[in-house]
Amino acid sequence: MNIYFKNIRVINPAQNLDEKLNLWIKYGIIVHVSKNDAITDSITEIIDGTNLVCSPGLFDMHVHLREPGQEYKEDIKTGTAAAANGGFTGVCCMPNTDPPIDNPSVVELIKNKAAGNLVDVVIAAAITQNREGRFLTPMLELNDYGAKMFTDDGSSVTNSEVMKRAFDYAATKNILISQHCEDHGLTESFSANEGVVSSKLGLKGYPSVAEEIILMRDIMLAEYCGNRGYHASHISTKGSVRIVRDAKARGLKVSCEVTPHHFTLTDDLLVSYDTNLKMNPPLRTSEDIQGIIEGLQDNTIDCIVTDHAPHALHEKEVEYEKAPNGIVGLETSLGLVLTKLYHSNVLTLNSIIEKMSINPRNILKLKEINVAENEPANLTIFAPDEEWVVDKKIFKSKSKNTPYDGFKFKGKPKYSINNKQITKSIL
Repeated sequence: MNIYFKNIRVINPAQNLDEKLNLWIKYGIIVHVSKNDAITDSITEIIDGTNLVCSPGLFDMHVHLREPGQEYKEDIKTGTAAAANGGFTGVCCMPNTDPPIDNPSVVELIKNKAAGNLVDVVIAAAITQNREGRFLTPMLELNDYGAKMFTDDGSSVTNSEVMKRAFDYAATKNILISQHCEDHGLTESFSANEGVVSSKLGLKGYPSVAEEIILMRDIMLAEYCGNRGYHASHISTKGSVRIVRDAKARGLKVSCEVTPHHFTLTDDLLVSYDTNLKMNPPLRTSEDIQGIIEGLQDNTIDCIVTDHAPHALHEKEVEYEKAPNGIVGLETSLGLVLTKLYHSNVLTLNSIIEKMSINPRNILKLKEINVAENEPANLTIFAPDEEWVVDKKIFKSKSKNTPYDGFKFKGKPKYSINNKQITKSIL
């Protein structure tokens, strides 16, 4: 599909680019990007881009594709289709599959399954064997096979000696270590944030300090081991934002991410006992949301991710305490971010693109995207002012576990373009 966007706003902070241009993509290559018009051909579709924005392809560095082992929830084909439908051209898949991504054969399986896709699939492998927090995986070998990040996501490496060895081992090849920050001794059998709401509802609480203890310990270990690269997954508390801010001020190589649900929803909503509000980390308080907003504004927080966590209907339609944690997010993320951050004057479009495209790629040491002639087109096209209502029935994800069904958003993905392929969003 060849396509020519007339008078589209092209934004790429990495190039200091933000202006109205004419953009022609032909056979997957940018053949024209200029204020001047181009003489197109009969095989090119011309689209009025007056109300559209073009950015480097969005990248979600925290996604659960569930393959291998849990394909009834999601698989690589449906997960990447959901990503493209939501405006993403790349994702990083987490290792809590069955079997986990802790050996080269699983890495190769995922690479083969993802080959030829519009959406690039980057692989995060486990820090420890079977994600049990005891013995390190063959990290160097896994990195040679293509794993770009290491995390036991879904579980925390709580043993400090094991985590220290992980930093030391990773240092030999400058490998990125990431962590799901949770002191499991403080969170066993939790269902909600520990606080007023959990007490009223009689739910076992997850105290904010359980996240912050592991985050602080990891930063101290990373510093002790020679200021190693460290990325904190889906932080959710104002205290975590403060810890990361302080670490960055001291020059440490620390980065972090947040999810849209952690800056749009609070634990007050749990009175409904809707299991689509149950996640890990749990929804926090309005004070935590304010802390996250401030962290987004001052760039303490580097990335916005979905933590896309599909679960089948029969798994979520149980008593609240028994339901698995997590929601799908790939098809609602951009709409949420534009509605809650851009249209509420929290972040500019340039800042949003940095946190949803440029920064994740930089952290994972991926190739930079340039919007320039003769460059391969890896682009997201979205309509920042278009209003729409979420309808989970048309999601391309296998699972529909979202708390945002029926929500009205302002800002919508339109096209995902990558690897000589174009997908038009059906949202």
